[in-house]
Amino acid sequence: MKSMVLLVISMMLGSSLDNVHQFTFTSIDGKQINLSQFKGKKLLLVNTASECGFTKQYAGLQELADKYGDKVVVIGFPANNFGGQEPGSNEEIKGFCEKNFGVTFLLAEKSSVKGEDISPLFRYLTTTDNADFTGEIKWNFEKFLVDEEGNLVHRFRSKVEPMSDELISKL
Repeated sequence: MKSMVLLVISMMLGSSLDNVHQFTFTSIDGKQINLSQFKGKKLLLVNTASECGFTKQYAGLQELADKYGDKVVVIGFPANNFGGQEPGSNEEIKGFCEKNFGVTFLLAEKSSVKGEDISPLFRYLTTTDNADFTGEIKWNFEKFLVDEEGNLVHRFRSKVEPMSDELISKL
């Protein structure tokens, strides 16, 4: 809610949001998280789903978080925007991720990453210029890499594996 208020105020004042650190989100456990608390580390923000062909990427995301956690924070954003592939509740999603993939990285509450009800964070991420491309998310497990100052620097489509050279080389 706070990030929505910030977006509305920014629009009313005619200014734009400067970076990702201006957003907050609610964790899967119901806690408010301000992305500014991660200043000094990169962020990998990923829209996730439990019943997708790419769901196995949870394991790679966890491996990335374990191996590179000193420089990047991985945050999963479960979303049901593509083919109803995330039908569960926050509690069910969390249990699924822990049981099947040992997920300990931060998960957000279920959110929308596309359409009229898109979260303000993902509206920002999909419309902000970066080295790769802008526009709507096409499927689950798209990845957004944010630098230490909160700037979106790279975006990866679903097929890019978390532990791929293509992604790791950008960390």
